[in-house]
Amino acid sequence: MKIPKLLISTVVRGAQRGESHGGLYLVDIAARDVEQVADWRSEAIDFSGQGGDRGLRGIAVAGQEIFVAASDEIFAFDPWFQVVGSWKNPYLKHCHEISARDGKLYLTATAFDAVLRMDVKSRQFEFGMKIANEGGVISLKSFDPRKAGEVETSNLYHLNSVRAEKDCLFVAGRKMPALVKMTETSIEMAAGLPRGSHNAQPFGDGVLYNDGDGDAVVWSTKEEWIASAVPRYPREALLGAGGDMARQGFGRGLCVLSETLVAAGSSPATVSVHDLKAGQVVETLNLTMDVRHAVHGLAVWPF
Repeated sequence: MKIPKLLISTVVRGAQRGESHGGLYLVDIAARDVEQVADWRSEAIDFSGQGGDRGLRGIAVAGQEIFVAASDEIFAFDPWFQVVGSWKNPYLKHCHEISARDGKLYLTATAFDAVLRMDVKSRQFEFGMKIANEGGVISLKSFDPRKAGEVETSNLYHLNSVRAEKDCLFVAGRKMPALVKMTETSIEMAAGLPRGSHNAQPFGDGVLYNDGDGDAVVWSTKEEWIASAVPRYPREALLGAGGDMARQGFGRGLCVLSETLVAAGSSPATVSVHDLKAGQVVETLNLTMDVRHAVHGLAVWPF
């Protein structure tokens, strides 16, 4: 299979004010070519912690626009990477992944344990769904993101994954032991997950995810469990190492290429193609050996 060109976003963990803390890159693994198409240096963010508000996050393509999340703001680019608009919402905080389908954009509002829905045409945040836990009972609370005070902040589940399907959403989080299936009025378990997972989504007859603690891309079904290890480098080859701001092998970002191949990101900023049948990496391209640079979002470039 010919590997398509990919668009990736990055977060520079531990970056300081005035420094680049992320960007967008077009990556052609087959041609061994990398082109940076956007550099993120906004100073109007919270630089506390490791990731904080830094960098660019989830990526979704809708029509002729590329939508990219930046923690508390969603940006739209044209195919030449000119910004055509940006939008905020009081409930959009620490956004991780986004997903587009049928003229709607779905965004994880991690600081509220919620998912927001934005209408692509009107540019309005029109609906919200918060996952609540009351006495150990999981429930779903709908709210209007255009109204203040609808739901309180909470980060019980650290929602970091959303996948829009025809009539439902699949949502997961680092602190959630399951991939859940959601509609506007219901929530149910779809598959079990280890804590620490990222980018969880249905795949074939199982679930696909980045195992954040096991440093592997995993495909789990009822019959088998396949793990493909994230690339690692000799410690002496790493730049920016030391302290607790970043580590190598942190997997984030998944993009399905075929029935057996997926592209995945990791740190130091690396894009790899995993063969899930073989359980191993078949292609890889490193952008930088600075371990603080972590791939976050990943999508096939359609233009």
